[in-house]
Amino acid sequence: MRLQKFFSDCGVLSRRAAEDEIAKGNVRVNGEVARVGDSVDPETDVVEYKGKRILPRAQAPHRYILLNKPRGYVTTVKDEKGRRTVIDLVRGVGTRIYPVGRLDMDSEGMLLLTDDGELTNLLTHPRHEIPKIYHVTLSSLPTDLQLAALASPMTLDGYVLQPVTVRQLSPDTLEMHLYEGRNRQIRRMCEAVGLRVKLLRRVAIGDLTLGELPTGKWRELTETEVEYLKNPTRKG
Repeated sequence: MRLQKFFSDCGVLSRRAAEDEIAKGNVRVNGEVARVGDSVDPETDVVEYKGKRILPRAQAPHRYILLNKPRGYVTTVKDEKGRRTVIDLVRGVGTRIYPVGRLDMDSEGMLLLTDDGELTNLLTHPRHEIPKIYHVTLSSLPTDLQLAALASPMTLDGYVLQPVTVRQLSPDTLEMHLYEGRNRQIRRMCEAVGLRVKLLRRVAIGDLTLGELPTGKWRELTETEVEYLKNPTRKG
């Protein structure tokens, strides 16, 4: 197998990017600096990129990343309009990962990214048991009627939304718990009752929080956190 195809199959670099890195001398095969055009046997050869061994996809463990997304980035791998994407913020991960669900460009806060398709499907399924928790700052003070309407059954585009838990944190700030993620759901719910969102921040996914993670930075999830996301009802 061509070395650049090996990198692509492993989800580390595109073929073109791998070829550039090989040409720069950043790739070694069995301890020797590789050259453009070299081939490898994924089963027996040891491939290293910048000192780190690259494993075939079947052997490589999944990656689970928690990003504190800033506003101004779109939640996609590639944007046709040339806007900044969340992938630009996790370039150092070293493998191809994908956002779990969406957080719109004007929103900020917790976003998970992974190459584990099974977990992605689990977390984005409407019946998943882990709520996504948001702090919502409004441009005006909500009335009791507006708060009651947000917590009541609501329909968007003919779709009946799952119940949303609403708690008032301060006169102009709400905490909302969602178990699904329709497109711009919170903003559209607020608009439907006559409120406008000034700031929307996802602060947690179930028991998983941002902690002290600065805006624009990311970290790996711990094994305990991954196990929680896969089995939220399991304790200890």
